[in-house]
Order: sequence, then C-alpha cells, then structure tokens
Amino acid sequence: MRLGVMFDRDLPPEQLVPFARALDGMPAVHDLWVVEDLGWTGGISSAATALAVTSRLRVGIGITPAPLRNPMLLAMELANLARLHPGRLAAGIGHGVQDWMAQAGAAAPSPLALLEETITAVRALLRGETVTLQGRSVHLDGLSLVHPPQEVPPVLAGVLSPRSLALSGRVAQGTILPEGFGPERLPDALERIGATDDHELVTFTYLYVGDDAPAVTRDVAAGVAEFLRVAPQEVSMAVGSAEEAAAQVRGLWSAGARTVAVRPIGSDPLTHVTRLLAAL
Repeated sequence: MRLGVMFDRDLPPEQLVPFARALDGMPAVHDLWVVEDLGWTGGISSAATALAVTSRLRVGIGITPAPLRNPMLLAMELANLARLHPGRLAAGIGHGVQDWMAQAGAAAPSPLALLEETITAVRALLRGETVTLQGRSVHLDGLSLVHPPQEVPPVLAGVLSPRSLALSGRVAQGTILPEGFGPERLPDALERIGATDDHELVTFTYLYVGDDAPAVTRDVAAGVAEFLRVAPQEVSMAVGSAEEAAAQVRGLWSAGARTVAVRPIGSDPLTHVTRLLAAL
C-alpha cells in the first residue's frame, strides 16, 4: 500500500521545488504526483523538476493527454527521465478532457483507439523495441529509442468509462482513477479492468483536514460530481478530522487501491498532509 501526494495544479509552479523536497523528507510518503491540464503546467517538465530535487520519491505523471503528445516524442521524454532517475518514474497517459482537446485543435476521431495505440507504442519503445504501427490514429514506421531505459517505468492509463477501464486492463500496467471514487466503487472498477496482481490501481482523492471542511469542500465536491456525473453526496473525499481522512484513505487501500494519492485543498497543502500522516 502506497501513499502519494499531488502537487495541485493551482499552486504556483515555483512552489514545486520546496514542496517536493519536503515530501522527500517524509518516509511515509512514497509518491509525488504532478498534473498536466490544459493551460496549467506541463507534466514532463514538472516531473523532471521534482525528480531532480529529490532522491527517494517516485514521481507520477497524472496524466499526459494522448491527443497532445506524439507517442515517439513522449517515449523519448519518458526514457530520458527513466535513465536519469531509475525506478522513480510512473507515467500516466489518458484521453484528456475532450472539450479541452477540441479547443487545442487536437480532438481525436476515436479517443479509445488513440489511447490504446499510444500506450502500446510507448511501452514497446520503452522496452527498446523497433516499432512499426499503422493504426487508426498512431503511425510509426520503424522507430526505436537510441537510449532506452534500463529500468522501464510503468505506464498507467488515466481513465474513467467502462470501455476505457477495460482498455487499461488490456494494455497498461496500471490504472489511475480520478478524484471522487469511494471504496464502494473500486471493486466494480477492478472488475472492469480485469486486474491482475501486477496491475497497479492508483486512486486520487481530495484531502482537507479541519473543522471547516464542509464549507471549504462544498464547491470542490460539486465540480467533481459534475465531472463524474453523480450527485454531490456520492463524491468521496478524505476530509474532516485527521482520523476521518485517515479512515477514508485506509478504506481505499482495503477496497483494492495499491496507491492512494491525496490532493490537498488550499494554499497550505503540507499542513493537511502532516495531519493525515499523524493519524495514519
């Protein structure tokens, strides 16, 4: 069971270095997760920065949108990070938010085909294979990496829908579920993935420790509910007292999540992390 912490996209990028260094000094934290959302910051550059200023943490990219990333270039970037920091990278790839992809002129005719072909190609390239793929969306002709990583990083799919979960089980080494999933929903997701013991399930969850949690998290829960298309009361978060937040994290582990990555709310994220760790 792994515990990760997300560097929230709304935090100023210059705070990433001290944030990463602080987490690196917390032995109970295994992962630092960085985000790539349209208009915020780049996931590769954030991961490179975090890896360079830490020595212990695994850094997860959650996620690079396949429509914005040519699979050859993505494999080159991931291989570079994996060679410089062996065993400390987890690469998440997803569909991207379709409205955002359209805004960027990168909408895919078949997001499912694009994601499957991208993950398949990237994984093969990272293994040092020469790849020729003439798919519906990805077209590579005899390409390979000059410097493939000696320790190949896991590639995970950041997905949500039933068909995408099944895709993840077929082609990825792990699945990243978005914020809002509670322990009661994980067994169904695992069944749709068809997960085996070596398939890592990563679950993101919001974190806020304080008596004012209901007021602070109300708007966050409403936004997550809209994204997941569920009622706000169905949105699961690690909020309330430190003991309540810890119980939520433990519940996710018990339900099948191998990694729970908390996403602290607000401008003082490390305070919430340290309170959670004390309760855990």
